[in-house]
Amino acid sequence: MSGHEHDHGVPTVPEGTDAFPAEVIARLEQDAKEIIGRYPKPRSALLPLLHLVQSEEGHVSRAGMHFCAEQLGITLAEVNAVATFYTMYRRRPGGDYQVGVCTNTLCAVMGGDEIFAALKAHLGVGDNGTTEDGKVTLEHVECNAACDFAPVVMVNWEFFDNQTPDSAKSLVDDLRLGNDVAPTRGPASLCTWKQASRVLAGFDDGRAGEGVQAAGPSLAGLTIARERGWTAPDPANLSRPAQGEEETK
Repeated sequence: MSGHEHDHGVPTVPEGTDAFPAEVIARLEQDAKEIIGRYPKPRSALLPLLHLVQSEEGHVSRAGMHFCAEQLGITLAEVNAVATFYTMYRRRPGGDYQVGVCTNTLCAVMGGDEIFAALKAHLGVGDNGTTEDGKVTLEHVECNAACDFAPVVMVNWEFFDNQTPDSAKSLVDDLRLGNDVAPTRGPASLCTWKQASRVLAGFDDGRAGEGVQAAGPSLAGLTIARERGWTAPDPANLSRPAQGEEETK
């Protein structure tokens, strides 16, 4: 995900404030109207609306939740219940780059736990901690659905495959220094957390099809199948055993 910086020069709303400034509300209402129009029932638009308000401040604030509730005609409690359930929504300010280290089974076995420990020490932060320069927020995540490239690190939801402690430390150093960083798969450059949130709200930045989308291990089975002339059976010709009949192998 990438895109142009979505920064309108509006100062961050103090935490605990119940509403965005009037000029922010007027601008966001235009986007909210487009989002809500995609769904037969307005309340179905809550998830992308939360991404929209997150793209404004970098997290879902009380003001952001009030905005969502008012746009959808639901209660603040209903919005809060959703915002606190999904880990893709921050509840407090964070860095420009969300660095997620997979520590689920395969990545952990392949070195994910070691990478996470190395980054915590290198950055001087704990889980969900943000560096003092406001550049990097570090978190451990449960499976990035890329086990064939383990251990995997994601930055603002872009993949960095087959990582090591040293490569991961170089990655976060480059992010903090403002150097160009390219994901292993996907676009040729990274976007900020706010930009990624706007894309997740459903506003295409035109870069979804950039770069390599699948590679290496993900395509190994397809390559072998083509070499050997294997094809999937035609579903129309598949028969199921009658009820109570045991399948034979």
